[in-house]
Amino acid sequence: MKLVLLAVLALVTINVHAQEPAGAPAQKYFTDTMLLDQNGEAFRFYTDLVKGKTVIINSFFATCPGSCLPMNRNLEKVQQALGDRLGKDAHIISISVDPTMDTPTLLKAYAKKLNARPGWYFVTGDKANVDLILKKLGQFVEAKQDHTNIFIIGNERTGLWKKAFGLAKSEELIKVVDSVINDQAPAAPK
Repeated sequence: MKLVLLAVLALVTINVHAQEPAGAPAQKYFTDTMLLDQNGEAFRFYTDLVKGKTVIINSFFATCPGSCLPMNRNLEKVQQALGDRLGKDAHIISISVDPTMDTPTLLKAYAKKLNARPGWYFVTGDKANVDLILKKLGQFVEAKQDHTNIFIIGNERTGLWKKAFGLAKSEELIKVVDSVINDQAPAAPK
């Protein structure tokens, strides 16, 4: 495992290339906990949203008066930079830390405000399910206003995971996202 810290983005890079079959350890860790997106569609967290994908994950709540909207505006810029790669090369997963208030209907209106396109999922669900996923990601907080301002950017296929400060300049975030998308799995030993 390699750990690199870049002060500009408060960025942590963790590169783990599993020796086991792809997905097996990650599926056990992340679980297939059920969540709902802004359209009310049910998804298994690992199998449907993370497996084999590059993902950009953040936590937020729709009624946040502070950093949530600016962070999600940054993701809107990342979405624009991704262009038609969104939903193919990368997916954005915004997880509500207030699932009792953030219903799919409220999240759909929030997504519309951000011009979210297919490939950007605003997820909520049963509080216990959402809390479990947030704990797995290190994003769980007791009080919603204490949510983190960190994006998790991961390439599940290669095992490269990075964290970036969600309020950094969007250009810097786009560079981090591109570096994770472009990561290559190590060659198999001969």
